[in-house]
Amino acid sequence: MKTLIRPAISLFVALTVVTGVVYPLAVTGVAKAAFPHQAGGSLVIQNGRTVGSSLIGQNFSDPKYFWGRPSATTPMAYNGQGSGGSNLGPLNPALTDAIKGRVEALRAADPGNKAAVPVDLVTTSASGLDPEISVAAAQYQAPRIARLRGLSTSTVEDIIIKHTEGRLFGLLGEPRVNVLDMNLELQHTNAS
Repeated sequence: MKTLIRPAISLFVALTVVTGVVYPLAVTGVAKAAFPHQAGGSLVIQNGRTVGSSLIGQNFSDPKYFWGRPSATTPMAYNGQGSGGSNLGPLNPALTDAIKGRVEALRAADPGNKAAVPVDLVTTSASGLDPEISVAAAQYQAPRIARLRGLSTSTVEDIIIKHTEGRLFGLLGEPRVNVLDMNLELQHTNAS
């Protein structure tokens, strides 16, 4: 029996050290050396202060800012620890009611805008943490933001164009814009 237990414990300790200590430290070291910004959480720092991450959405509700995709995380919006979708099916009345409420909020913030509301402004994603919206969703909000900030619509559209990211490798996904990046630029854009 001793001949079986001693090697089993030795192997357990060795594998614990290799897979629980050595491997994580090696992967972390390589990540920090090769991708320091991403390994550090892709934090956005402004004036020496962390204002967010370019990988996790934030709750912007002031009509003078771009609004991101709604979050389904709980117990609060954009909770990185509670990442996940709502799992509400398309026939679920709760989903229909949530979408109606979001459309009403967008219409209330910009009553003159009669354009169709882009779907990503009223539906949540699988992660509930999307930091980006479609270009159409940003353009939908441009007139409201321009009016409330005293900017020309073309100035706000220039911000959208500046922050538009194309398809990954020119093939995957759709063009998109990071909401935090655009809102940070809005803070430094003066009415002319």
